[in-house]
Amino acid sequence: MQTPDKLNDGQLSDEQSREVADTIREEIARRRISRQALAEQAKLSLSTLEKALGGRRPFTLATTVRLEQALGVSLRKSAAAPSPTAGSDVAPDSLGAYSHRAVTWLEGVFVTLRPSFGDKDAIFAYRTEIVWEPNVSSLVFREGERTDAAYEHTGEVAVPHQSGFIYLVINKHGQHRVITVSRPTVAGEMYGIISTLRAGPGSQLTPVAAPIAYVPLRNVAKPSWGRVGPDDANHPLYRDHLRRTVDESFALFLPVSAPLQAEQKK
Repeated sequence: MQTPDKLNDGQLSDEQSREVADTIREEIARRRISRQALAEQAKLSLSTLEKALGGRRPFTLATTVRLEQALGVSLRKSAAAPSPTAGSDVAPDSLGAYSHRAVTWLEGVFVTLRPSFGDKDAIFAYRTEIVWEPNVSSLVFREGERTDAAYEHTGEVAVPHQSGFIYLVINKHGQHRVITVSRPTVAGEMYGIISTLRAGPGSQLTPVAAPIAYVPLRNVAKPSWGRVGPDDANHPLYRDHLRRTVDESFALFLPVSAPLQAEQKK
């Protein structure tokens, strides 16, 4: 006998499933509830919810409706007009109008490194996959292996010819996160800056910018994920990659001027 959450009632598209997953993660983070609690409220198995949020299976209509009822929000966006380039081999002009063939060198799986926002001596490491998505005719990126899974993101990749940089962009309900990185080095690494929001006590959010590095997974024999402290075997390697971002001027962080510092102390 099939359990209620496994009824074959039709599956959402990959794009719809990703949008639903992103919205659910935002709601979980905003409400500070666990995935287990949400699964129980929606009368779903935790395994079903985890697989759908992780992209290992699409959301079904029945599952989505139960989650909408549990959260009290709509998870499905109204149908939008299709992009003129959807299904083609060329990305929209807003992303750089690149062809798939021209950016195959960028596809792959990376160990993503940035400073830990909660521990000044630690480095936060997670997995990022960059792939071509035919449904939107562009490169997209998907994050995983994050210990703060509620903040895993999926977004678009812009590769404009003019600047020579690569932009990983998230725009969810008008809230933006932008990562600007260099073209890959000979070894495939990309270095740059992440501009995002840091979660503080309660509902406090603070804009923050930090160095970031994308290291091809093949370049790290046994990657460590999550908050990597000085006692971890990979910490020196991760630290060197982050330092390279600034030491080799892949990105610059301008010092605060003396007059501004004086104003802040008043």
